[in-house]
Amino acid sequence: MNNPSVTFPPPIANSDSAAARATNVSKIYGHDDSEVRALDNVSVEFEKGKFTAIMGPSGSGKSTLMHCMAGLDEMTNGSVTIDGIDVASLKDKDLTKLRRDKIGFVFQAFNLVPTLTADENIRLPLLLGNNKGNEEWIQKVINTVHLQDRLSHRPSELSGGQQQRVAVARALASEPAIIFADEPTGNLDSTTGNEILSFMRKAVDELGQTIVMVTHDPVSASYADRIVFLKDGKIAGELLEPTPELVLDYMKQLGH
Repeated sequence: MNNPSVTFPPPIANSDSAAARATNVSKIYGHDDSEVRALDNVSVEFEKGKFTAIMGPSGSGKSTLMHCMAGLDEMTNGSVTIDGIDVASLKDKDLTKLRRDKIGFVFQAFNLVPTLTADENIRLPLLLGNNKGNEEWIQKVINTVHLQDRLSHRPSELSGGQQQRVAVARALASEPAIIFADEPTGNLDSTTGNEILSFMRKAVDELGQTIVMVTHDPVSASYADRIVFLKDGKIAGELLEPTPELVLDYMKQLGH
């Protein structure tokens, strides 16, 4: 590939600028002949204050990598650090605390509590940790996702796009070290999806957040600063300053 912004494989730096880092991470299912390596010795880091997309063919290990890094799934080998904390070394109680305090999540299904208002859903992770949070920050987040006039509404009274905005605000509310987003626009039409991606972009640019997003969509990925590509459980390259056209070209070369 001739584009100067593409490298293969991606450089793995060891720096204090990483919000999250995976080092030689493998995830193996089964044994012997039935062994499947969902992740095969993956090393990658995600820089603070950047928006990174993870892409690759179906079954390439995208979601597995995210789940291992977020402490939602155990890795077979290797290590993961979030904000300098070794995830594998934590007991269950400490891992729960890490996920609550240091990690924000945005999923394809909005995962809102139907009986709570938008405002209560946004504050839920903080309330669960008996933490009032930083009110100035929370108001800034609410303003960023334009939910000021919907705070008293329950999820059933909100559109899909508004519900996902609530989910994004909830992920931001605790000022996490990193936000993991798994196909966050998968249930939305393209116009609403682009709105959500714009809000996520704004959260990085204006609020200094760090976002890592799994996506299969070249347009969604083009909102990121960088794309990390996976294939067959291994890092297959990266793309900086992506455009939808560059992403499509790269995915074709990966055999997507």
